[in-house]
Amino acid sequence: MLTLKSVPSFISKNKKLGRFRDLVSMESKVYFHYNHTDSCSSARWTARESFQFMYERSWQDVVHFYSNVVNARFNLSTLFGNAAQTCIDVDDDSKPLEVCDERGGRWERVTFKIILSYSGGAFDGWQKQPGLNTVQEIVERSLGRFVDEKKAQLLKEKSKPLEGCAVVAGRTDKGVSAIWQVCSFYTWRKDVKPCDIEDAINTMAPGKLRVVSVSEVSRVFHPNFSAKWRRYLYIFPLNDQEIETQNCENEKEFENFSSDRNYKEPRNGCVKISSCENVENLTISNNKGLDAANKPTSFSVCRVNQLLQKLEGKLLSYKMFARDTKASRNIGPPTECFMYHARAAEARIPCSDHGEGRKVMCVELVANRFLRKMVRVIVATSIREAAAGAEEVALLKLMEATCRRATAPPAPPDGLCLVDVGYAEFDPQNCLIP
Repeated sequence: MLTLKSVPSFISKNKKLGRFRDLVSMESKVYFHYNHTDSCSSARWTARESFQFMYERSWQDVVHFYSNVVNARFNLSTLFGNAAQTCIDVDDDSKPLEVCDERGGRWERVTFKIILSYSGGAFDGWQKQPGLNTVQEIVERSLGRFVDEKKAQLLKEKSKPLEGCAVVAGRTDKGVSAIWQVCSFYTWRKDVKPCDIEDAINTMAPGKLRVVSVSEVSRVFHPNFSAKWRRYLYIFPLNDQEIETQNCENEKEFENFSSDRNYKEPRNGCVKISSCENVENLTISNNKGLDAANKPTSFSVCRVNQLLQKLEGKLLSYKMFARDTKASRNIGPPTECFMYHARAAEARIPCSDHGEGRKVMCVELVANRFLRKMVRVIVATSIREAAAGAEEVALLKLMEATCRRATAPPAPPDGLCLVDVGYAEFDPQNCLIP
């Protein structure tokens, strides 16, 4: 029985016991791995191996390329040669203004559509957070001079900074760039001109944040809810071994491999497994090192493209490819997304160390909506599955899993870029990668 006098000694003993348990757990740390039961399970990278494969390469060239695109020194057609056309040259969502002098309230306000381009490496993401350098904070601070007197007085009474309110089409994470990010701002002032907003934002972070255009739009326009699709591009730098792999392998080899179900000799370290265990189970390992024996060290861009194409034209739940969100939701928006376009192709980005440019893999994804970190998980998982030699429907089968350890950790944010947001129906001909 505990008394008041014995409580301090009891707490002290428990703290010491807790530190002892922490030391023991560090010495014998247990790792949980998803128990894949297909024929390529032995060749598939673990989460740690996939993480190392993604991050142990030079990302600086990709970051530098995006910075040049943001500052209009390059455009995306640079990736695929002069024949490729940038798909974001025309703003096709212009709508006539719904002006009605007889209405009051919100119909009297003026709404501006602002298209931004920013380098992800210079900011801590879009969303405003205390103590961090975010795009939203800079934009709203610059819009403060355009708020109406009533709102300015209200902010002053609440001892809040004079800032505008910017609504965005989609929040980007730290390190993720944007070429055609759409946001909106409204005010009851009638003397605000689009050029004034453009100048105010452009002076806040020169070389890192740039206004592409500002236009007055309908009062009912909403950057997020009015959008019908979003387009993301992921640039993955290839190392010398992977470049050699692309030169040696062709599409026919992989088609033969995927159709050969009764092969005798394992390829890429794949071993036939006769286990009947439930695919939802997890295997437990206390191995601290990377068990990379017989594991592949390269992948085929062609195979990644084949895996991604299976996602096109389908309404699927991507909850296994999301992070930082609940896998199953009882309330709130669903996890289903419709993928209009999903392709991968080789390309080159300008690089001072390579005369012809650095070889990269580009992944283009267009969908009606994306979940948190969904693009980065899809890219990392498709590379992992391609390296392991998985069948073409591997990504579709992972949709049926109930544990997110079935998919790979998110790829680095440095390679991701929000290309544009569409407010008209998606045109399949209007793509970077055909």
